[in-house]
Amino acid sequence: MNAKRWIAIGIAAGLLAASVGFQTLFAVINSNFTEAFDSATGSTYMSEEVVEDGDMTNRIAVLKVEGTIQDTGEEASLLGSATYNHTAFLEQLEQAGMDDTVGGVIIEVNSPGGGVVESAEIHDKVVEVQEEYGKPVYVSMGNTAASGGYYLAASANKIVAHPATLTGSIGVIMSTLNYAELADKIGIKEEVIKSAEHKDIMSGAREMTDEERDILQSIIDDMYADFVQVIVDGRGMPEDQVRELGDGRVYSGKQAMENGLVDDLGDLEDTISMMKEEQGLENAEVFEYTGSGFGMGSFWATAAEGLFVSDSDLLGIKQLMGKSNSPEAMYLYTE
Repeated sequence: MNAKRWIAIGIAAGLLAASVGFQTLFAVINSNFTEAFDSATGSTYMSEEVVEDGDMTNRIAVLKVEGTIQDTGEEASLLGSATYNHTAFLEQLEQAGMDDTVGGVIIEVNSPGGGVVESAEIHDKVVEVQEEYGKPVYVSMGNTAASGGYYLAASANKIVAHPATLTGSIGVIMSTLNYAELADKIGIKEEVIKSAEHKDIMSGAREMTDEERDILQSIIDDMYADFVQVIVDGRGMPEDQVRELGDGRVYSGKQAMENGLVDDLGDLEDTISMMKEEQGLENAEVFEYTGSGFGMGSFWATAAEGLFVSDSDLLGIKQLMGKSNSPEAMYLYTE
């Protein structure tokens, strides 16, 4: 092996070692800064932007659910993200509930839904804000507020949809691809070693058995029953009516109102006006949380990271660390 090749190998090894070292350093910095600062302050920093000036002691908080409702496992950071951040949203909702200056909460929903668990967590947090903190929660529906987007809205004190909003899609879906015939044609065979008969349920390499289909259908039926009950409790509708409406179809905002799924028609500004008038918040300041909620420790940790690597490099690392998705039950509207 010539000298140039040895030099190239040495450089590559050095770069790899440096990369591993920096990533380890970032992890230590983030852990130490976050733990130390958050333990010292016991507080969480939430940046805010005033939408309408008014009484700063009696405010309306506007929160946004934008995109698919799914916990990707990503922590909030200063880099920001156009995608939905589940942990950050729950923190914002909790903060709005705890904040004594907040007299009401509006959730602006523009989402086709998402994970069953995540949708339920938002719904439960909405109920907590209402019951534990005694604050009204209104929902303003945007272009789409379907399936899980409707699930989280069902318990709101008031639901306002635009006439052209796509909502409804009440139901649960679970799907996977079956590539067994294609695998046979190109000569690919999957070998599976499993501990029990149903361990590879929903495998795409073979046909699903009737027993497996029954098992999965029973799970979907349980989740659907929960969805129906949430609407029965939140909207005060008879169960048979909810099940009749909840056949998976979407409704326009106008149709949803005619069927009792929403309370009024309008946009976000209309929803704010309704809350002000109906909840005694006529002079309230209206504000939004800008960006993700994050502990001050995370703030300084991210600042420390910036001393060593650029934002674009950090974003690239995050993209390279994406995870694959396994089949799962979803409260999701799919076109």
